[in-house]
Amino acid sequence: MENKMPDQIYVIGHINPDTDSIAAAMGYAWLLRERDGANTIAARAGALNAQTAWVLKANKLDPPMLLTDASPRFESVMKRLDTIRTDSQLGAAWTLASKTGGIAPILSEDGKPYGIVNGLSLFKYFSETLGPRPGDTTVREMMGASCQEAADTTVPKYAANAHIRDSLNRILRDEFSDYWVVDENGLYMGIANQREVLNPPRLKIILVDHNEPRQAIAALEEAELLEILDHHRLGNPYTHQPIRFTVDVVGSTSTLVAEMAAEAGLSIPPALAGTLLAGLVSDTLTLTSPTTTPRDHAAAERLARWAFVGGGSLKGETVESYGKAVLSAGAGISNRDAKDVVSTDIKSFEGGGFKFAVAQAEVTDILQLTEHIVPLHNALNDLRDKRGLDFAMLLVTDIVRGTSRLLVTSNAPAILDDLPYPPLADGTRNAQGVVSRKKQLLPAVLGLLEM
Repeated sequence: MENKMPDQIYVIGHINPDTDSIAAAMGYAWLLRERDGANTIAARAGALNAQTAWVLKANKLDPPMLLTDASPRFESVMKRLDTIRTDSQLGAAWTLASKTGGIAPILSEDGKPYGIVNGLSLFKYFSETLGPRPGDTTVREMMGASCQEAADTTVPKYAANAHIRDSLNRILRDEFSDYWVVDENGLYMGIANQREVLNPPRLKIILVDHNEPRQAIAALEEAELLEILDHHRLGNPYTHQPIRFTVDVVGSTSTLVAEMAAEAGLSIPPALAGTLLAGLVSDTLTLTSPTTTPRDHAAAERLARWAFVGGGSLKGETVESYGKAVLSAGAGISNRDAKDVVSTDIKSFEGGGFKFAVAQAEVTDILQLTEHIVPLHNALNDLRDKRGLDFAMLLVTDIVRGTSRLLVTSNAPAILDDLPYPPLADGTRNAQGVVSRKKQLLPAVLGLLEM
């Protein structure tokens, strides 16, 4: 992660991001820059899935930067102070220290830290050189000595991308006021002061497409959460101060971004509009999901008008043709590892004292599932154990026929036997007509667990 301006704001979706999460982050970051002049940058909390990668390639856009946690790192508090070489005279160190606030970093010829000259190291050097009774040695002679002789070579080094919190015990235990900050090869990047290390700036974060801490970027509690833009149930995190919180009943967060752009009198650029449209059709199964609202239809028409312009990469498309291409790009389980299927599009929840996760995979033919049931069930059980969950589910959705089959881990709570999805001979459940994890499956599960 690069060292950013203090007022940089990261707009980011949930872990295991889907297309709507990525599109909303990119679209909302653009809107806040364009409308408000905010210093925003889109980020992602995990790897792109196949569908999202296809969408970005089709629209000729680069993916957002990867930001896996919000915990401050040493690079956020370092200053790239000027340096001198080991063969420099002490006078050069004195001159540099007068400009940097009292320290002179000394580098070896290979660019790695050698030592630091500061007030304490100078006093120690003078004391050792002159003894308790200074003789005839002049200041000029002292300043002509090699700076190596007065350098403290025991100053700790910390990697720029290392989390500050992981080194707090050492920082508090050691008696140093300044530290080296180095890259992965040990080369000099800057100097960090203890006062700033112990009070690092918090990353400024805006969450989109989720509001539950279990689905958010790691160490969110160490960040400054500014805003949430979402279309899911409430499970909002604790905040230190009031924030802007928008959760609305629409089929996708991309819909909300499109509406806000229109309200501001702005036209989203074609490539970005195409990406937002992909997020919308992905979450609503091209406006056929029960989560779809009239507002989603209106937003789709508006985004299509912006995206399918002459000269754009999506020229000649329609919402229907583009939606079919988007859904097809992410569908299928035959050529994927079972562990990947159960972990790519997964969300964690809590309810009735249970911790559980619900994954979803899309196929174009539900018959694909038959030969993969055993490995998928095993992978689901492994995921449950590794994440310390009470149970996990996989909803395999046929996007052509608008129906699903449900896999549940072994030893799930008995109450789940009352789910309104008849068990089949192969161990799955027939979730006829179920296509939405959010609006159809999750309410049914929580309704039983919280009885």
